[in-house]
Amino acid sequence: MPIRNRIADLHDEVTGWRRDMHKNPELMFETHQTSAFIADKLREFGCDEVVTGIGRTGVVAVIKGKTDSAGKVVGLRADMDALPIKEATGLEYASQTEGVMHACGHDGHSAMLLGAAKYLAETRNFDGALVVIFQPAEEGGGGAREMCEDDMMARWNIQEVYGMHNWPGEPAGNFYIRPGPFFAATDQFDITVEGCGGHAAKPQQTVDPTVAASQMVLSLQSVVSRNADPVQQMVISVTSFETSSKAYNVIPASVHLRGTIRTMSTEMRALAKKRLIEIAENTALVFGAKAHVQYHPGYPVMSNHAQQTKLAADVARVVSGQCDEAPLVMGGEDFAYMLLERPGAYILMGNGDTAAVHHPEYNFNDAAIPAGVSFWVELAESRMPAA
Repeated sequence: MPIRNRIADLHDEVTGWRRDMHKNPELMFETHQTSAFIADKLREFGCDEVVTGIGRTGVVAVIKGKTDSAGKVVGLRADMDALPIKEATGLEYASQTEGVMHACGHDGHSAMLLGAAKYLAETRNFDGALVVIFQPAEEGGGGAREMCEDDMMARWNIQEVYGMHNWPGEPAGNFYIRPGPFFAATDQFDITVEGCGGHAAKPQQTVDPTVAASQMVLSLQSVVSRNADPVQQMVISVTSFETSSKAYNVIPASVHLRGTIRTMSTEMRALAKKRLIEIAENTALVFGAKAHVQYHPGYPVMSNHAQQTKLAADVARVVSGQCDEAPLVMGGEDFAYMLLERPGAYILMGNGDTAAVHHPEYNFNDAAIPAGVSFWVELAESRMPAA
């Protein structure tokens, strides 16, 4: 296919961009070097408009087709930020920033969208306008929300929006997608249990918060097993248990619990929050202690729109010959905010037999680049066919 042949010609160049970004990872909204690199490339490609500073450090560019008779506008999004992980790959292009690495493949996502932007800016074989979106702070910062709050969708009249993520453990270049809820809502909580500390040899003179907190940890598991609908997805994990004392013979005055809740529906999300607060406060009372709960809403459920999911799957089959159903993912993805504002879909692309994402030995598989770039090109041209 002409698209595949053209993308093959770009493979080495896109790989070079990807590895350059891999060497220079940046966290959250501090993607200043990455954003500047991407913006410079987009201007070099001849994009009709390149705007920086959307969602603090995001970059948005517009590529107009040969015609605009239909007035169609499609957005394609890639994330740019890295993770606070010390790289252990030993690669010649490994991170040059201590304690920071591209452990989730956002360098690959940005490079592939850049490759598609270069190809489409040269060919412009579509009718409408393509908006390419490079987003900071996907890893916990809600960069997608920030870009939407900067009125990105209305400013560029984006009508549909699409995202992609690599997926280790599946053949490189294969695609996976599902309609409806796909990635989980990701909430967090802090619970401080206050008692009355004292000597461990005289527990009767204390109100032991460790006993109350321990019972809370166990009781919270009953929300999943006894309160949630068994056919719904829910995870409640207490991930930290800290006391105010480190001595062997001291009952602490307080205990701090923290953890995460993952759900796939608004109803289960509300139920989990309600039961967490009830269990924490009432369990503390049983032991004569007090519980203070801080609930931190995170990313909402990321839910694909049915029509756009089918369209994306059809494009994936053109590119790779297959598109299988993806599993539900209890991890979070802030592309959810963009899908709340516009119809669209999020697709997974196999990364081959590599380390898992967020692992210090992970590396994006450059062999997947042609499939990823081809997917973006085919999607743009099929959603906005040339008049």
